Amino acid sequence: MQIFRYLLVFVLMSGPAANAAIDAYVFPSKDLRVRYYDLIEQLRCPQCLNTNLAGSDAMIAQDLRREVHRMILEGQTDAEILQFMHHRYGDFVLYKPRFNSSTWVLWLAPGMVFCVALAGCIVMVRRRQGQRSVSLSDPDRQRLDQLLKDKA
Repeated sequence: MQIFRYLLVFVLMSGPAANAAIDAYVFPSKDLRVRYYDLIEQLRCPQCLNTNLAGSDAMIAQDLRREVHRMILEGQTDAEILQFMHHRYGDFVLYKPRFNSSTWVLWLAPGMVFCVALAGCIVMVRRRQGQRSVSLSDPDRQRLDQLLKDKA
């Protein structure tokens, strides 16, 4: 009975590994191989959420890796390949989208949030400084001085 459990665990755990695709592309030079891996790291899988082409097992990612390989071997530049992918799949396919009318918020929002947070901190500090200037009566001041002397 124990053997069946081990066999079941083995079958269940080997299933996903058996279905995983391994791309084995041939490149004439190491430079082209480096360009290929840089490009598939920069491009997002259109089907997956926040996974680049290098890390995705989706069929579309396999097709796009094949397409990038073909375009590199044809001698296209990185900019041409990125432009082709952007034209076909839109801003989503680029991990670093271009600055345009539909992505300006994406690029400027972090700076605006930082400025608002900085302004909020400045206002809080100034309010605290204004609250510290509380005047004490003479008996209260003497009592405070006595407490501070006793503590030291």
